[in-house]
Amino acid sequence: MTTIPIHQIDAFASRPFTGNPAAVMPLDTWLEDDVLQAIAEENNLSETAFIIPDASGEADYELRWFTPTAEVVLCGHATLASGHFVLGQDADLERVTFRTRKAGLLAVERDSAGGPDYFVTLPAYVSEPRPAPNILSALGLDEAVECLWHPNHYALIVVERPDQVISLQPDFRKLAAEGDVLTIVTAPAQNTDIISRVFAPGAGIDEDPVTGSAHAVMVPYWAKRLGRDSFTAYQASKRGGHLDCRLDGDRVVLGGRCVTVMEGVFRL
Repeated sequence: MTTIPIHQIDAFASRPFTGNPAAVMPLDTWLEDDVLQAIAEENNLSETAFIIPDASGEADYELRWFTPTAEVVLCGHATLASGHFVLGQDADLERVTFRTRKAGLLAVERDSAGGPDYFVTLPAYVSEPRPAPNILSALGLDEAVECLWHPNHYALIVVERPDQVISLQPDFRKLAAEGDVLTIVTAPAQNTDIISRVFAPGAGIDEDPVTGSAHAVMVPYWAKRLGRDSFTAYQASKRGGHLDCRLDGDRVVLGGRCVTVMEGVFRL
């Protein structure tokens, strides 16, 4: 019998039952892809992150992410959770880097100046205007301020008011018919600079609680619209999560906390 350590971590969370849960599973070597996918399906969390030591020397670890139904190009909250796990093993370690297959080199570092426990650095995904009538219909929206698209299958829908984001009741069957698309709905807000909700039924996740990769798309947009590179964000899912956001050239830096809620072993 093979056993694999498993650590369930709530990312972008300061207490249990908030933020976005991810399983972090350290491996010695890669298992077959179908086994990794089956483990993620068994875990039934929005993401399972697998890490192995990076033999190439480019980074500290290799990192891959799986939803219950598919491997994904980028996952911010599971990267943050992976950094929380690794940095938690060594109190003297300040920063950890991850080599990914399609998102390049990512990093998680401790916040030495107070505030959020960690910063995770992701690529900045700049979206372009593109009509999205089917997505608007599935969201129950008659119109939007802007509809934008990023080629990694991110749809960014900007609406006028935060109450429009909060009151959304999407038709998940219609959204899933659009394929593996991460649909982001966002607006300016009062108690935070921006608010959002994120839906990915085509990837097996009706609503994602707190989505780092969605902010990799939102931050370049809002930095330009707000006229500043730093601002706060709240993702208004049932669990909810707060993020500190910063655009740094072609990178997005997100600040947040993590809470380890469960540790054990997975038996194959």
